Amino acid sequence: MSATTMTTSLPLDQERSLTMTEALSQRPEMTPEELRRAAWTCSVGSAMEYYDFALYSLASALVFGPLFFPSTIPGMGLVASFATYFIGFAVRPIGGIFFGRLGDRHGRKKVLLLTVTLMGLASAAIGLIPSYATIGIAAPLLLVLMRILQGFGAGAEQAGAAVMMTESAPKERRGYFAALPFLGIQMGTVAAGLIYFGMLTGVPNIAETWIWRVPFLGSAFLLVIALYMRLRLKESPAFAKLKEEEEHEEVMPIREVLTTSWRPITAGLGLRMAENGGSSIYQVLSISYLVHTVGMSSQWGTLALIGAAFVGAVTIPGAGWLSDRYGRVRVYRAFAILQAVTAIPVWYIFSQGNPVLSMIALSLALGVATWGMFGTQGAFLPEMFGVRHRYTAVSFTREFSSVIAGGVSPMVGQFLITMFARFNIGGVSSGKFAWIPLATYVIFLAGLAVLATFFIPETKGRDLMSQNDVF
Repeated sequence: MSATTMTTSLPLDQERSLTMTEALSQRPEMTPEELRRAAWTCSVGSAMEYYDFALYSLASALVFGPLFFPSTIPGMGLVASFATYFIGFAVRPIGGIFFGRLGDRHGRKKVLLLTVTLMGLASAAIGLIPSYATIGIAAPLLLVLMRILQGFGAGAEQAGAAVMMTESAPKERRGYFAALPFLGIQMGTVAAGLIYFGMLTGVPNIAETWIWRVPFLGSAFLLVIALYMRLRLKESPAFAKLKEEEEHEEVMPIREVLTTSWRPITAGLGLRMAENGGSSIYQVLSISYLVHTVGMSSQWGTLALIGAAFVGAVTIPGAGWLSDRYGRVRVYRAFAILQAVTAIPVWYIFSQGNPVLSMIALSLALGVATWGMFGTQGAFLPEMFGVRHRYTAVSFTREFSSVIAGGVSPMVGQFLITMFARFNIGGVSSGKFAWIPLATYVIFLAGLAVLATFFIPETKGRDLMSQNDVF
């Protein structure tokens, strides 16, 4: 039987699927210059998101408690401050679904323009909100509203950057190029950390000054740069060719995405428990613990985060490169195991209050273990899903996990510290003894990620034009 006869004997939907797949496999890839531009453009957006993220993290730990949530119970103002931090995570799945569907329908580029605009405007507005002492209850309500808008915009930013670069990069270097936008995380974190470090120098209580507002207002400047670069961004070759072949097709309803893709989504949630949960614990809670519980100066806490960010700037592209060579599953599992085995010594070092050792410990826990998973994840998650619903599925997976891992962790952790201090648990009135349950929590999250890796097939080199999920 001839090849032509075999093709025409197939059912019409299968024949059409084969034709489309063959056409898409011949899509033109981006030129090296276009690929570099895409990497830088996505990195700037990531830098802006994590500049805002790091600013809010540091402000939650050092400023927002007394300024917006005054309380007569020691530590409860911080709990309330971290609750607003959690709210930003709580709305991210909604933003992820909303913008993810737009990205699957209208393109990756348009959505990346929308998300960076919303994040930038919301962050700049935080710098304009008066304190509780000035306008009363309206102050925390406005802060919550801006945090909601910030989280809504961030809901699809990282997913869009990961999908864009994964679909644009050469197959054999997907892991490396998909990790590059996440360097923006280090750029944003370092920028925010250096600004706060400079502001804290010589200022006994930054919450009593207007200086804390300047970095948030600076988000408007970053927004202009990000918009300029993203307007010049070329659409993902995979999406462009897909729309040529399927112009009349509707985007898969979210209910269908959740029904048909529940296995990779669940596995992706497991992966994110260690990475996102660990990131929030070490970027937010550990800084608060070092400063407010152990008694380390705010400058040292901020400097520790800056040092971890510099280490992460090497780890993230390195992890992407390793995943291209050894596979996503094995590399991700190795970093998750590293996070688990370092949790107890790292938190013990934190409890001792040695600034230099604490910086080294945070660089290992956050800069290597946690951000190593993040770098591997750049191509890992997009490769797990089919092309027609990839943006929606990746956004939902990333952002729903952000709620149950990243958003909850600092609030629960600070509550534990407050309770340990209030009831003198362990005979340590300051709450230092809380390092034991905090380390145990990190190990638990890492264990979930390790377990998830045993259920996911290797995705390296997978055909991204397939409409089917990896399993």
